[in-house]
Order: sequence, then C-alpha cells, then structure tokens
Amino acid sequence: MTIVQRFLSWTHGNRWIWSAIAVVIVWIILSVVTNRFSLSSVSGVVLSASFLTLISLGQMFVLSTGRGNIDLSIPAVLTLSAFVALIVIRGEDANLVAGVLAALFLGLGIGAVNAFLVVIIGIPAIIATLSSGFVLATATLLANRAIPGFAVSPTLRYIATAKIGGLPVMAIVAFATVVLAAIVLRYSVYGKQLSATGQSRDAARLAGVAVKRIEASAFFISSTLASLTGLFLGAFVGGAFLEMGQAYLLQSIAAVVVGGTLIFGGSSTAFGTMFASILLILIVTTMQIMSLPLGTQNMVQGVVVILVLALAGVERSARGKRKTPDEDGSPEVSGEMGQASQ
Repeated sequence: MTIVQRFLSWTHGNRWIWSAIAVVIVWIILSVVTNRFSLSSVSGVVLSASFLTLISLGQMFVLSTGRGNIDLSIPAVLTLSAFVALIVIRGEDANLVAGVLAALFLGLGIGAVNAFLVVIIGIPAIIATLSSGFVLATATLLANRAIPGFAVSPTLRYIATAKIGGLPVMAIVAFATVVLAAIVLRYSVYGKQLSATGQSRDAARLAGVAVKRIEASAFFISSTLASLTGLFLGAFVGGAFLEMGQAYLLQSIAAVVVGGTLIFGGSSTAFGTMFASILLILIVTTMQIMSLPLGTQNMVQGVVVILVLALAGVERSARGKRKTPDEDGSPEVSGEMGQASQ
C-alpha cells in the first residue's frame, strides 16, 4: 500500500482533516492576497467561529441520529435565550446564576418539546422544529417588549470578549466543548449507541439500543447548546435583537456536513465541525473583504453545502454498490458501527 493509499484510508475514519486542510489553504490565500492576515489577526475569526462551533455541535448530534433529522429551531432558541438571559440577569453578576439556569431550562424545555413532537408523535424533524421555531419567534417578540435594557453581566462580557495570551476565552470554551463531545462520541457507550442509531435503527434496536431515547437526547443537546450560545452571544454583542440567530441556521448545517459528519447519520466528527466552522467564517470574511452583498454570501454558503451533500451522496452510492449482503440474509451492521470519528 502506497503512502497516498494509506493517507486516504486514514482519512476515511478521520474526515475532519479535509476541513482542517481547507482552513490552512484559505488562510494562506487571504494572507497573500490581502496582506492583512496574521496569527494575531486571525483571533477575530476564531472568536466568531467559537459561537458557530457551539451551536453546530448540537446540530451535529441531531444529524447523527439519521432519518434526515435537522433542528430548524436553533435560530429561535438562540435569540429567545439571549433575551431571557438579559431580562433575568439585568447586567448584574448577582443574577448571573439565575440567568444561566434560565437559559439552561429554556434549552431543556424546547428540547423536550422537539423530542416529543419527533419521537413520540412522529412528526418529521424538519416540520416539528420549524413549527416550534415559529412559536418561539412569537415569544421573542413578547420578550423584546418586556426587556428593560441591554446591560450585560461583567462576568459574561469577560467570557464573551476577553482574551488570554491573545486567545479568546470563548475559543477556549468552544474547544473544551469540542474535546468533550469528541470523547463522548468515540469512547462512551452513548456515542456508540448514537452511531449505531444513525447507521441502522433496526439493527441498533435488535442490539438492545433504546433508539427513541437516543434520538430524543440529541434534541435536548441541540437546544441546550443553542440556548447557551445565545447567552454568550448576547453578552458579546452587548444586547439582543430579533434576527440575531438567523444567520446560524444555514451555517450550523453547513459546518456539520462540511466538517465530515454524515448527513445520513451514523458517524460524527466534533473536530471536523470545529474546523468547518472556522472555514465558513473565513469564507464569509473573504466575501466581506470583497464587498459582496449578503445575498451572494448566503448563496455561496448554500453552494458549498450542496456540493458537500452531492459528494456524500456519490460516496454512499459507491459504497452501496461495493457492499454485498450476508449469505444467510441477516442484516449487516457496518464495521463502523459504534465508531464515531473524533
């Protein structure tokens, strides 16, 4: 086996490497073309990518359950959480614990509603989460009227904006969350069950996996991370506005699929999601430097997602043609079952 073949074989289980390579390439191109990028100036990109990384990790867990599950309520959860946190905390550290708990309970509550609609009632995730997002949008309008001001807790502001040794604190928080997610996916029983559920629900059920419980937990994780992201993002921008979470709908999906998580479920990569988040922010930064309108920026991001999904579909089709059924006709569980990429 040649070095190239070994590398390609290794990348099959470590798909995050492609987004990491893309980050380096785009960063080098920007450095050469603009002569403005450096290791210090890129910290702003990393800071912006930190918020996207957190919210995309939740989307990653939902996509990993398979069946085309996507959480479309993420923008509404993020926005409402920012408003609720500002209302509860009122700019005082004395109310910080109450504000964090309010954000957590909000995320858990919305996760419970989404899980009930999808897992118990059986409504497709796209429809269920989109509908709950509309309801949350109305709640956000009411919160917007009730908010007394935009004072931000000093501690929250520090976490959202401060730097340690030139590295944003939020980047440290995001990276720690990525490492935790990677450990859970690769080494925990839950991670193996999540992978098994996404690959084949029937096979996972026969293996004793509580499929419905695993699927429901993904919506809890997604809403909770979206809510916490809203908490930090509100502190970063110094307030909240009605459309603050909208940009993260497409970007959260793009970061997950570009990072290497299979859109069909069954295999996730937390590090890939992180690198893809940085890549998307770099691409947006490039388009902003070129003074491209917002519509064009969204179009480019959409094209990137379509290309990745098309490549994923080609890869799945090719793997399906190579796969042969067992002689006894029993369902085959993929060799990747229970193995989630870090």
